[in-house]
Amino acid sequence: MHRTGRSLPASMLLSIRDRRMQKANAGAPKRTGTTGTLVASYNVHKCIGLDRKFDPERTSRVIREIDPDVIALQEADNRFGDRDGLLDLSRLEHETGLVPVPIAANGKGHGWHGNVLLFKKGVVRDVHQIRLPGLEPRGAVVAEIDLDGNRTLRVIAAHLGLLRRSRSQQARVVLDIMNSPDATPTLLLGDLNEWRLGNRSALNTLHVTFGPLPPAVPTFPSNLPLLALDRIMANRHGMISAVEAHDTPLSRVASDHLPLTAFVRL
Repeated sequence: MHRTGRSLPASMLLSIRDRRMQKANAGAPKRTGTTGTLVASYNVHKCIGLDRKFDPERTSRVIREIDPDVIALQEADNRFGDRDGLLDLSRLEHETGLVPVPIAANGKGHGWHGNVLLFKKGVVRDVHQIRLPGLEPRGAVVAEIDLDGNRTLRVIAAHLGLLRRSRSQQARVVLDIMNSPDATPTLLLGDLNEWRLGNRSALNTLHVTFGPLPPAVPTFPSNLPLLALDRIMANRHGMISAVEAHDTPLSRVASDHLPLTAFVRL
């Protein structure tokens, strides 16, 4: 991750300016000249929008807008009690072809500590559920997916904590996961809850494995995104491209985060 001399207020001003320039386009972002596997990360905020309405169908419509090949969801389960899942995954599979990566029994929840990983085509080779350290109950899902029989993609779907110290510890756990002798193409995607860049960032150790990180794209808050809390990064240079927020009238209200998308070429 490169240090930037730009102050946070200046970054916010640029984000506001860019936001105003983009508002003329009311439809979904146009992806032209890009190829590969479309991946996304989306903190669905327990299906509660900025209008404070609980609307899982609206959340599903945003996912249908994106039409990803692989998507990681955060906060897709209730946090307490039985941790009930909040989306109709059967209907989502019928409408989009997205199926959840299977995990060990976890009450009535969809995922592991609210993390749900879904994919459209391929075969799951291996899945691990990782408890992340920190004061809050945080976790990650690690899955290896054979996309078409001869290409394997490892995906680490995570939701890091609100405390900087916890995020630093959690980033080290991610590095431990990557300390395997194989060279499997790997994505880290999720709500990493870190807007700082350079040495002040709790994620600055990740450059050891993930190299220079792609530009941070603001995704929070969804109605006026100023902070790049959501990230998609890869362990191979040039593996991801066209990292951008999925900014539409629907996504601006469906959650407090905008979805983040990117194309992956293996």
